[in-house]
Amino acid sequence: MIDQVQPAQLQDWIASQAPNGTTVVLDVREPWEVQTASVQPQGFELVAMVMHTIPARLQDLNRDQPIACLCHHGARSMQVAAFLAQQGFSHVANITGGIHAWSSQVDASVPTY
Repeated sequence: MIDQVQPAQLQDWIASQAPNGTTVVLDVREPWEVQTASVQPQGFELVAMVMHTIPARLQDLNRDQPIACLCHHGARSMQVAAFLAQQGFSHVANITGGIHAWSSQVDASVPTY
């Protein structure tokens, strides 16, 4: 199952996943997007991995660790979350609204683009 988590509720989701280990926020955007706007890790590990590289890099991710996927508006991250769930990842969430929603809900200093 893929949880849909608004940025404002991410800390609650992370707390609910604590028994499963440290949460990874998997930023699946392109490098120029990450340079333009990025989140600061607070209670989670931030990993940037461009969407199209994920199938070849599955071994770099822990199937049992909680993973919340992040992109610009939430569409690419939802695709990645669905792919991870199909590959047997146990605790997967999509950060609904992406970095754009993060800027309005969590940290207004994060630029929108």
